[in-house]
Amino acid sequence: MLMPQLAVFPKAFMQALCKDGSMRLSEWITLATALQVDGLEWYAGFLEMEHAANWPGFRKQVEDKGKVIPMMCCSPDFTHPDRHFREREISKQKRWIDMTYALGGAYCRVLSGQRRPELTIEEGLKLAADCIEACIPYAAERGITLIIENHYKDDFWEYPEFAQQMDVFCQLVDRVHHPNFGVNYDPSNTYLAGEDPLELLRRVAHRVVTMHASDRYLKEGTLEDLRREEGGAAGYAKRLSHGEIGKGLNDYDAIFTQLKNAGFNGWISIEDGVDGMAQLERSVAFLRRKLAQYWPAATPQP
Repeated sequence: MLMPQLAVFPKAFMQALCKDGSMRLSEWITLATALQVDGLEWYAGFLEMEHAANWPGFRKQVEDKGKVIPMMCCSPDFTHPDRHFREREISKQKRWIDMTYALGGAYCRVLSGQRRPELTIEEGLKLAADCIEACIPYAAERGITLIIENHYKDDFWEYPEFAQQMDVFCQLVDRVHHPNFGVNYDPSNTYLAGEDPLELLRRVAHRVVTMHASDRYLKEGTLEDLRREEGGAAGYAKRLSHGEIGKGLNDYDAIFTQLKNAGFNGWISIEDGVDGMAQLERSVAFLRRKLAQYWPAATPQP
């Protein structure tokens, strides 16, 4: 069995890379490739990714450092009631698939869309599933797997994720079956829904092909307080904050036990470092130890 591989995502530098341009991608590449990781998860909204002519150069920069770009993070909104809006979102998703392909990646994220108040569950499930299925053949032709994440909310959306709640997410996953479609599991996002990440993993482990590794800790109160408060499902819970991986609420021993039993050997992308690169280095070291513990006889991937 192959050992999962580690990637990093620039969680601490999104404003600088996507909004004000105060950091160049070459700077992030230098920082990230110095870590003991195998790859860099990319984001479709990086300012320097606007022009397709730039894409091959960034792939070369990363590969020249001995790393790869395995995953693309993007946020399609497939639950808008207007058909023309959804068609534009499908076109954007196809461009992000092209971006993933140009960078040498194998996984491109999809989402459901916004939880608009006028949508019924059934309407939202149909819209999201139809749009995802419209993108799968395009991805498959390029050897790309679409990965749906149990997400909270894109930074630029008005409403939270339509499929934020576990039951809705699982219903959507169950509607789409294709070799080029799977789940990107994020245990921390489950807390934002006021739910149990291990219960979600039990329900989707057989569909998980990639993972986001992060951790959250309670600034005050208890998990029961979190589940009771309205913000646990409808907004970023004020009781929760990002923290160093292995020091927060997530039980990585239980998570990796379930993933190993399900035969998982995909990419794990680290969403951390909000308190600096030293924190990110410690999170990398923690996950390296856990991978060696749970996949001790695994063959490292080339």
